[in-house]
Amino acid sequence: MPQPMDNTQLLRGFETPGFELAADGSENSVSENSVSSQDAASYSTGKTSLLENSPANKCREMPSLGPPNYDLYDLIFSKRPSEEDVTRMISDEAYSYIINGTRYVTRFDSTQLASNSPCEDRLTQAKFPPPFGGRYDWIAWGIFDGHNGWETADFLARHLLSFVRQKLSECMDFQRGYQPSDVEYAMISGFYALDRSITKSASSACNSQFFPDGMKKIAPCASGSCALLSIFDPDTRQLHVACTGDSRAVLGYVQNTGDKRWTRVLSKDHTCHNEEEVKLLTKRHRGEPNMIKDGKLFGLGVTRAFGDVRWKLRPTFRGLLLRHFPAKWFIPPQPEDFKTPPYLTATPEVTTTSIDSSELCFLIMATAGFWDLITSQQAVELVNKWLYEKERTADSRSQTSPIPQYEPFRFSMFSEGLSRRFVDCRTTIQDQNVAVHLVRNALGGNHHEMIASRLAVNAPLCRDIRDDITVQVIFFNFSVNL
Repeated sequence: MPQPMDNTQLLRGFETPGFELAADGSENSVSENSVSSQDAASYSTGKTSLLENSPANKCREMPSLGPPNYDLYDLIFSKRPSEEDVTRMISDEAYSYIINGTRYVTRFDSTQLASNSPCEDRLTQAKFPPPFGGRYDWIAWGIFDGHNGWETADFLARHLLSFVRQKLSECMDFQRGYQPSDVEYAMISGFYALDRSITKSASSACNSQFFPDGMKKIAPCASGSCALLSIFDPDTRQLHVACTGDSRAVLGYVQNTGDKRWTRVLSKDHTCHNEEEVKLLTKRHRGEPNMIKDGKLFGLGVTRAFGDVRWKLRPTFRGLLLRHFPAKWFIPPQPEDFKTPPYLTATPEVTTTSIDSSELCFLIMATAGFWDLITSQQAVELVNKWLYEKERTADSRSQTSPIPQYEPFRFSMFSEGLSRRFVDCRTTIQDQNVAVHLVRNALGGNHHEMIASRLAVNAPLCRDIRDDITVQVIFFNFSVNL
């Protein structure tokens, strides 16, 4: 299994396509149409010297096509995945980390399944030196659920933890000592500072003399993202969770008997289905009855998010942006009802939980694409079943019960009473990675035709069938040999 990477390693590898990093860190443009001298010499000449190196002048034969041999259905839908294909598809982005040198946390599993192309979710993990002194490194895990593009989520994956760490360093007071409230402050102020920097980048983009630079700066503003960040301090055994948006963190417990399962939700979904969020919005924006319709805030499914400047900008600043960039990026969905922006905030809600060293527990972090299909309690029970089966069989590849026989699947069955969400009778246990185990069961479990059909549809049509899914599971107090 791969070893955990440090924070520097995790934050690299996100260079912009079409550019290469020079030794001094600057970006040099890389042309995709560069022509070697050997290729240039092979071009047909006979024209002026200005054209003799033109790729358009290269002699090529027109390709010949045979008779059509495809079905229109195959242009949209791929062949139904086999059982092996399903396992490969939900495991392609999966990995398990064994953590050395840190107390209490010994392993975490992750996986990601794309619906959009490219995937709009991002995730990160890192350990870093204790900011207030201590014996053991702190560990952080982040999940970022993008919407209207991947750029904001990608920006958060690269920078949010650094902003929080900077705020942590500002809290250092060795005379007063370290308080858990310091971490809460650092997470809230770090989230706020990064979102403000995203919004301010829109202003600097308008002043950019080189237009591609302006486009690069504006991308995280035009798209949006939720954020879920967990930080664990092994010295105090404090788990801090900050949530902006509708990703969710759930702490599950298992007793030694394996009979009783406990579930503790550590975050709140920031959507218009949350009555507390609706009350806050109506209090801040009185007399705006059209603000929330059909469970959405001016067409947006969440009430807190990074980026999404369409829901935050005042008309004067919006007018400045519209003179430089495409209009649809910055005009709100219902401009006639858009009276008192900003309507969105990136301010998170933070919870702090003590991890008892005598209890076996695990943290499930996942984006909304997963929670749309399963409840928190069901997810905890699935992990418990996976743990029990792993302990019982040592290879975790047996079914909890015989696979039922299902009639041929079609999507219309969902409207005829078949549950599109997880149900216990479809439980299967066959994966070594517990995050993959959760995704498999959420999509259909032992109902192969259901999960295969959900995976057979290609982007962008599959967005109506499933969302991007990202899952991380962190184990506390388990043995290294888990």
